[in-house]
Amino acid sequence: MNSKNVRVRFAPSPTGPLHIGGMRTALYNYLFARAHGGTFILRIEDTDQTRFVNGAEDYVRDALKWCGLHIDEGVVAGGEFGPYRQSERNDYYREAVKLLLVSGHAYMAFDTPEELDHMRKKAESEKKVFQYDALSRGHCKNSLSLTHEDVEKLIKARTPYIVRFKTPDVAEDIIFNDEIRGEISISSRVVDDKVLVKADGLPTYHLANIVDDHYMEISHVIRGEEWLPSAPLHIMLYRAFGWDLPKFAHLPLILKPKGNGKLSKRDGDAGGFPVFPLEWKDPKSGNVSSGYREQGYDPRAFLNMILMLGWNPGDEREIFSIEDASKIFSLERVVKSGARFSPDKAKWFNEQYLRLQSPAELSNTLVNLALDRGIKIDDVEAEEILKMMLERISFLQEIFKAKWLFTPPSSEDYDTKMVRKKWKPETASYMFDLKTMLETVSPFESIEIESRFKNHLEEKELGFGQVLLPFRLALTGSGGGPSMFEFAEYLGLEQTLERLENGVAAIEKLKQHDS
Repeated sequence: MNSKNVRVRFAPSPTGPLHIGGMRTALYNYLFARAHGGTFILRIEDTDQTRFVNGAEDYVRDALKWCGLHIDEGVVAGGEFGPYRQSERNDYYREAVKLLLVSGHAYMAFDTPEELDHMRKKAESEKKVFQYDALSRGHCKNSLSLTHEDVEKLIKARTPYIVRFKTPDVAEDIIFNDEIRGEISISSRVVDDKVLVKADGLPTYHLANIVDDHYMEISHVIRGEEWLPSAPLHIMLYRAFGWDLPKFAHLPLILKPKGNGKLSKRDGDAGGFPVFPLEWKDPKSGNVSSGYREQGYDPRAFLNMILMLGWNPGDEREIFSIEDASKIFSLERVVKSGARFSPDKAKWFNEQYLRLQSPAELSNTLVNLALDRGIKIDDVEAEEILKMMLERISFLQEIFKAKWLFTPPSSEDYDTKMVRKKWKPETASYMFDLKTMLETVSPFESIEIESRFKNHLEEKELGFGQVLLPFRLALTGSGGGPSMFEFAEYLGLEQTLERLENGVAAIEKLKQHDS
């Protein structure tokens, strides 16, 4: 392969937010381009104006930017093969249609929607399936079945018409090699005479896609498997034009967590996980769909997650930077079968990327997240919090669920169930003795606190469970969390003693109320 000739494109339609399946298509194209020193192109396929959604194109660009996928050529980026928005390329499509009409590979069809509906219903009554093709086109109203004079009359009368591709009169096998699936053979008989130009004069996806890929010199078409049934038509179009074929690769589906069908927004809504990279607000309904960015995912973790949904590196590794993945990425290692999405695995990837970073590296981010919530902490405090909490979280924002890290617990914050279970009549006296011991700890550091705590328990002949959990309840109101010795060091002696005293008083009051 001549790496200089590798040109791939990501060509979404601006009809809504970008699904993670589309994001994976972009990623695989990007990695393939980088692996071969090629060019990654962003093209917007906006020929279907009836489905156009305001903001969708910006969403695509923002998603690519968030993920760090640099566009070499395309919308905004520019390039010598532009324009890169299909709505700006109509001259190319008009010329291409003329070529097909002149060569006899396309024809004009004047059938009205009502006439087509009648033919479908007639076929249904005969328990057949109507398909506009070599077997039926002779009975329809088109430039192949009508006389030249009749066609001219219809055109002069400004009768609406569409342009259809003319599939072979005699069925033939369309054979091509898919870079993922190997040799594929599909009979032309299963392909109908697809519409190439709509009545409004705009091209359909099938025509625009082929024309653009040719003139943009796309070497590899890497797209989702939902386009596999269209591949025979696209190959016939290339042949009709007399153009060289690109290489095709059809990616497997991303499946529901249970594996039964394609992953959808509905699955995300039901399961409480995003299916879009960024949050999306529907401009019509105002409904907001969650995004991985807004849920606190590291973009590197997000990319790593979708990378592994359908690609196998050939060993047991799961953590890949984009730079590392681009060095070894190949279409040969893309699996043929669907890849099951796992929300838990997605969280796992984020955990790994969190833990690849030190508390010092994350401290400024935590400071800013705190400020967003009206909490003021400095970098030193943030780093100390992260040292305690980093191994216990999947996302940085989960830290703020532990309100006691920042403020003493209020009466409403105490885990009443845990209090009833673990706070005994004698516990208050244990806490008083503990407070007296803590006042003598110097230096007030976790190692020293833990050592003195253990000695204290031995002297008093008490078990850990009798003292440590009540100590935690008094200081945090919670039954779980990081090391209490590290937390006490973070608070310092004065705040630790203050929280212990106030916590015991609050819990004793709760106990009295319960009784």
